[in-house]
Order: sequence, then C-alpha cells, then structure tokens
Amino acid sequence: MAATELRGVVGPGPAAIAAPGGGGGAGPPMVGGGGAGGRGDSGPGSGIAPGTVAAVAAGGPGPGAGGVAAAGPAPAPPAGGSGAGGSGSAREGWLFKWTNYIKGYQRRWFVLSNGLLSYYRSKAEMRHTCRGTINLATANITVEDSCNFIISNGGAQTYHLKASSEVERQRWVTALELAKAKAVKMLAESDESGDEESVSQTDKTELQNTLRTLSSKVEDLSTCNDLIAKHGTALQRSLSELESLRLPAESNEKIKQVNERATLFRITSNAMINACRDFLVLAQTHSKKWQKSLQYERDQRIRLEETLEQLAKQHNHLERAFRGATVLPANAPGSAGSGKGQCCSGKGDVSDEDDENEFFDAPEIITVPENLGHKRTGSNISGTSSDISLDEQYKHQLEETKKEKRTRIPYKPNYSLNLWSIMKNCIGKELSKIPMPVNFNEPLSMLQRLTEDLEYHELLDRAAKCENSLEQLCYVAAFTVSSYSTTVFRTSKPFNPLLGETFELDRLEENGYRSLCEQVSHHPPAAAHHAESKNGWTLRQEIKITSKFRGKYLSIMPLGSIHCIFHATGHHYTWKKVTTTVHNIIVGKLWIDQSGEIDIVNHKTGDKCNLKFVPYSYFSRDVARKVTGEVTDPSGKVHFALLGTWDEKMECFKVQPVIGENGGDARQRGHEAEESRVMLWKRNPLPKNAENMYYFSELALTLNAWEAGTAPTDSRLRPDQRLMENGRWDEANAEKQRLEEKQRLSRKKREAEAMKATEDGTPYDPYKALWFERKKDPVTKELTHIYRGGYWECKEKQDWSSCPDIF
Repeated sequence: MAATELRGVVGPGPAAIAAPGGGGGAGPPMVGGGGAGGRGDSGPGSGIAPGTVAAVAAGGPGPGAGGVAAAGPAPAPPAGGSGAGGSGSAREGWLFKWTNYIKGYQRRWFVLSNGLLSYYRSKAEMRHTCRGTINLATANITVEDSCNFIISNGGAQTYHLKASSEVERQRWVTALELAKAKAVKMLAESDESGDEESVSQTDKTELQNTLRTLSSKVEDLSTCNDLIAKHGTALQRSLSELESLRLPAESNEKIKQVNERATLFRITSNAMINACRDFLVLAQTHSKKWQKSLQYERDQRIRLEETLEQLAKQHNHLERAFRGATVLPANAPGSAGSGKGQCCSGKGDVSDEDDENEFFDAPEIITVPENLGHKRTGSNISGTSSDISLDEQYKHQLEETKKEKRTRIPYKPNYSLNLWSIMKNCIGKELSKIPMPVNFNEPLSMLQRLTEDLEYHELLDRAAKCENSLEQLCYVAAFTVSSYSTTVFRTSKPFNPLLGETFELDRLEENGYRSLCEQVSHHPPAAAHHAESKNGWTLRQEIKITSKFRGKYLSIMPLGSIHCIFHATGHHYTWKKVTTTVHNIIVGKLWIDQSGEIDIVNHKTGDKCNLKFVPYSYFSRDVARKVTGEVTDPSGKVHFALLGTWDEKMECFKVQPVIGENGGDARQRGHEAEESRVMLWKRNPLPKNAENMYYFSELALTLNAWEAGTAPTDSRLRPDQRLMENGRWDEANAEKQRLEEKQRLSRKKREAEAMKATEDGTPYDPYKALWFERKKDPVTKELTHIYRGGYWECKEKQDWSSCPDIF
C-alpha cells in the first residue's frame, strides 16, 4: 500500500491505521475484534478507526460484525398460590412459621423481594403492617427435612419455617438462595462505595497537579514525535538513495517495502501525538466545569453539615425545655430515671407474636453537645457545697475509701462539644486509630470496663454449687447476659489503654475473687483478663475490639473467646460476645443496642446454650432489649428455655416434651406460666444521681478509686483519666496527647530496633506482655494470652522492677 493511500485513510487528527487483515472480515481474531464472526469493535487489529465507530453503527453491521442475540421473553412464574407477585416481589405465598412453645407453627403470608424476606399475618395486612423482615445478604438457609427449613442471619433473627409440601419447600429454598446471591453482590458493591473516602479539601490541588502531569507527559510525547519524525525522514532519505543505486530488482522491491513501513510508522506516531494533544485540550476545557461542580458539591456538603448542627442544637434545646416543663412518670419508656434510682424503661412480660404492637422510645442518655468551647455552668460542681473545689472533694473521697468503698465521684461537668464536627471525618474508619478528646470518654479505661463483667459474680458462685450441668449452664448464661446490663446508658467511650497498662481488682476478702487485666496489644487493641475465685471458678478472656463508624451509627465488634472453668467438676464453658451498636450519632439522643447470638458450650459434657439478642425496633411488638435462649443436651433436646432482657432480668423454665400428632417427636413446649419461672438474675438499681456520674453502677464507681500497693502501670494511676474524673478536662486533653506521643515514640523505637536486628541478622524478641503469655488454647486451639502468674506475689513483695514506665 502506498504512502499517499495511507495518508488518505488517516486524514487529519486522530485516526486508526488500517492493518493487514483488519475490517472485521475473515482473518485471525485479534484483541478488540477482527476475526470472522467477531463483533467488529474498535481496538487493536480491528481495522476500524475510533472516529468511525458511529458511522459503522449507523450504516449497519459490516461483514464480520457479529450480531448480539436479542433477549427473549422471561419465563413465566409457576402457577399456584405462591410465585412472583405483581408488586415486583421475587416470590410470595403462605408458609407456617414457628412462633413459641405454646402456639407452635402459625400460618403467615411471606413476601420475598429485593433480598428481604418479610411476613404478615395475612395478605391484606401487607398494606399497613409488616410483622418481621430478615436480610438475606447475611442469612444462612438450612433445610431440616422434607418440608421444614430455617433462615437465620447469624444473630438477630431466626425463622423456623414449614411448607405445605416438599415441592413447595424446594421452590422457596431455590428462590431464597437466588435472592441471597443477588443481595450479597449488592451488599459488596455498596460496601465498596461506602468505604470510599469523602471528598477532601485537597481535591482541587490534586486535579491541577494531574492536569500538569498530563501536560508534561504530552510534551514528552511531542518531543519523542519530533525525534521519530527526524529519524524517520533520515531513514527515508537513506532508502531513497539506496533506490537510486544500481541494485538487483529484488533489492529495490525490498527497499520500497521498508520505505512504506517507515512512512506508516511515522504517520502512526503523528496520530498518537494528535490524539494525546486532543485529550489534553479536552481535559483542560472541562477542568473548569469539573472544578465548578466540585466546588458546588463541597458547598452543599458544608451547608448540610451546618444544617445538621443547627438541627441538633434545636433538638437539644427542645429536649431541655421539655424536661424542664414536664415530669415523666417513673415507668415511662425512655425516662432517664425514677424515684427509685432506676434508669431503664419499664417492661412488661414477654409478649407472644399475637399480642398488640408495643412501641418503645429510645432511652434518654446524653445530650448532643452544641459547640467546641469549654464553658462551665453552675452544674459543674459536685459535692455538698459549691465552695469546695474538685480537688478538695476528691481528697476527701480518698480518705473515705480507706474505710469503705466510695459511692460517688465528681459530677460530670456540663462541657459543650460539637459531636458532629469531629465524627464527620471518621466515617468508615477504625476508631481505635483516631485520637479523640476526653470529652467523649468516661473516667474509666477499657480494662476497667472489662472488669465490670464481674459485677454479678455471685451467679458464678451459685453455678459452682450446681450438681446438674444443665442447671449450671443456665446460671452461666445469665452471667453472660448480665455483663451487658451496665452498658444500657453508658454511651461514653472508655479510655484506650496504653500498651502494658494493667488493672487489678482485689475482692478476695469481700467477695472471694480477684481479677487482673493487661493491655497486650496496641494495634489491634487487645486486652487479656484473668479472674479467679475461692468459690470454685476461674474466668479468663482475651478481647480485641474493632469498631466502625458509618455515619448514623457506630458498631463495636468484640473478638475473642471467654472461658469459664469450674474447679470441682472440671466443666469448661466458652462463648463470644455480641455486637454493640451506638445509634443517633448525628441527631438525637445516643442509645445503645446489643444484637447477635451467643453459643455457650460445655466442652466436657457437650451441653449448649443458644442466646439470641433481638435488635431493637420501633415497630416491634416485643419488649425492648429482649433476650431468649435454649439449653440443650448433646443430642439437641431442649431442657430449659430462657427469656428476659439484657438490661433488667433473666428467667428460665423447664421444658416438658410433648408427643406429636402422628405419635412422633414434636417440638417441645414448656409451662410459661409465671409460677413456673425461676428468676436467674435481676439487675441492681443504679446509685442515686447516676445520671450525673456517667451512669456508673455501684461497682463502676469504685473501680478508679485510689488503692495503695498497685502496680505502677495500673489504670488508677493514669494521669489524664484522673484529671478527667476530677473535672479538669482541658488539662486531661493535654495530658492525653503527651501520653499518646510517648507511646508513639516507644513504638518507633521498637520498630527501629527490629529493623536493625533484621539488617544485622541478629534475633529480636517482639513485644511480650508482662503477666500474660501468648500460647495455643488447649480447648479452642486459638492463639490467646493466658495468665502466667506472678502478679500477686510481686504485689505482696512490692517488687515492681519489671514494670515499664508508661505514664
């Protein structure tokens, strides 16, 4: 092909270069199209210029442009009472749902749509009331037998369902599996988009830098083009000189081919440079539009933030005015307290599915602060007299603690703080890595919060005396639930412990146990805990805390197993904690909910207890914070049923087996009457004026009280925490920054030592906990930190020479 012909094909501007075998006709298939039956898309080897795609499309498919099969009509749903509904649902129809031990299976109308399975008492009820919904994205679907199947989302909800026939059950299971696959895919896509960072203030600079980089790259390409053109011209001149020489005819033909290829190469480079230049002009032309759009979005975001802040202020003012003008009844839902000092909403008996709906407001917890300035009000001072300073009060309290446990701490100052101004930059991030002011904290560390699990230690004392392992498991389950009762109003964040920080609680004389916690890892934060009682039990755990802030709510996920061993029988129980969620981060009162499932396993006998923490819903007919459970033997037979709430009480009753209609095994039922229930645990009332003392329980009030003889790494000696408890928050913030910087320097020093040891080829021991040893657990086979001993012996000798200087 001659060079003049090539120029005619290319023309001015960016264009593709025809290649042998191009055009989408018969020829070897290439990337982007080309071969027989190919789609003829533009791309390398397709023979179609980018600028000619529209023309080809307008003129119809050329030879070799493969057709795309048109989609045929969708298959019709199967006929019958259940199938695809007219409202866009994937499937709907009647199923039998297990309700409770008394009423057994009840007929319900189920609707599967958009990855959600909802149910109603009747088809007509779809217009106004939904009885329950489960998200299939996180659900497990299990087939029990020919007609029965189970749907569980791993914690909050479990539906035991029964179809009218095996065929009907299989249709439902197939539809549910397909809906679950779609829901998982949608969830993954939404998570990816949700985890993206918000538009930062440096986007404009980054855009300009990108344009400058593109411009410089195009200049480089232009320089290369000039060099290619220069050398190409010289090459063609040399080839022309060769043609003028007297050479054999074959040589002249070869030289002509080389000359044409050199011309083709030069034209190709020119086309590439022109395309890059056009792209740069286009980018520069639209960059102003992009910047204007970006600035508009940024302004909109700022207006939205200001509107939200103003809304939060107005909301708080209305709440304060309402509290000042109205006295709520003691048992009203959401009331902050009562004359008896109780700070939880009143609850009735656990209702069954057919009761009327009950509505519960979110509990009143703390007020969203207004602005970042630290201004004291008249409520800052705690104590009997406003003339007594906070320091003097605390010294007076220290004297009292020598005689008896303290029953009060300085009242929480009424410092104002703009919550949203800080939290808006934390969306999608791990909060343990974000420095927070002490304004968000309570004057306790995470180690002390972990020790609060022992508030109802008497449940383990009673469990140790049980001869029946199933009854013992009931008390262990009640102890597990009781550990959440202190969190119902505790929306403030505990202090993140420093690496190597410890906390001891010696109650050997008063309550028969003593406890030790140590922060064994900083990132991820992990704390090890060991408690031993002379009443015959040992409790140990290692908890890693992960948290995510998603804008509306904060999720806190504790990871790790909790072990409880009873000395006399050798029964060894393990379980894990559920997810804690803090709601209304942006607007409204903060409130806490617990959701998920806990499986408590006796590794010696095989007995199990499954506890379900039902997530709170404004439209639920159940009592708020509901917990249900079943205690089963190794064969799966239910012996005890548990019910109650995680913030108030837990009861149990013995389950009596019944014979099914056909004489076979049937689901067991129990006597749920009031007189047959056994009270396992009931929450202690909060101290008087607890709302002014961070809603601390009686045990929590004593945890940070100064004690003599503790290790120098004990949380009681942490200066920023002590300053905050005394109400000196500005000094506490400064001290907190100093401690964090000191810890940061220590970490960098360890990293430098490790790097040097690696370069020198010498062994380097990573950080090791002082009182706990990391080893494989013999029961769960997990790597965990187990108490190595020695702490209480060192305390008796007052030998703390091995303790690091962390404060």
